[in-house]
Amino acid sequence: MTMTWEELGWERLADGVGRVRLPVWDCTAGLVVGADRALLVDAGSSLAEGARLRAWAQAPAGGRVTLLALTHPHFDHVFGAARFPDAEVFAAGGARAVFEDGRAREELRADAVRNGLDAEAAGEAAAALVRPGREVRDRLTLDLGGGREALLADVGPGHTAHDLAVVVPGVAGGRTVVFCGDLVEESGEPQAGPDAVPSAWPAALDRLLELGGEDALYVPGHGAVTDAAFVRAQRDALAARFGVSR
Repeated sequence: MTMTWEELGWERLADGVGRVRLPVWDCTAGLVVGADRALLVDAGSSLAEGARLRAWAQAPAGGRVTLLALTHPHFDHVFGAARFPDAEVFAAGGARAVFEDGRAREELRADAVRNGLDAEAAGEAAAALVRPGREVRDRLTLDLGGGREALLADVGPGHTAHDLAVVVPGVAGGRTVVFCGDLVEESGEPQAGPDAVPSAWPAALDRLLELGGEDALYVPGHGAVTDAAFVRAQRDALAARFGVSR
């Protein structure tokens, strides 16, 4: 008997589209399954978590996770990527430099430890950090087969200098799903670290809303699935917080 997405540990968002909220940092990982191949959105906070994600994705994806989109270069979203050695890895334009720079990798490791990741696990993940094979400048559409597509869009800067969104258009009457990365957070106030670009963040959310539309499901990097009204309210709150005029 075929198991449902929920029985496999995923929250089903649309036909062939799901996500899981990972423990500790409540970080989202998404999965988009087509007839020919599957796309994972973000890879977890450690090599162990990446391995668990790969195992969880086997049944719904039929073992065809050959594409990996990293929404932004923070440890809780990228440290598991090495556990998908056969996947083509995508990131926003300019992000590769973060993965290739030794000081930036060390800062990722140190940030992971500051946030509670075991020092040995953080060191192993930083050493194995996967460099994106392809940077997305503007937009790129991936054909996953069977009428399922995923649009990768460089919508930043905002939460970081390199923010990538994944937009999955609805099929057969289903709703569009937008994986927002940490441009949108539901379980707490959006975090603006030293690599954030606060002055550009509200405009990045405007671009998200243009891509998804009013009826889309917006999946934050942390927290429950939201809607356009929530994203718009967060956009206005960020503009007020950082003194950005509309």
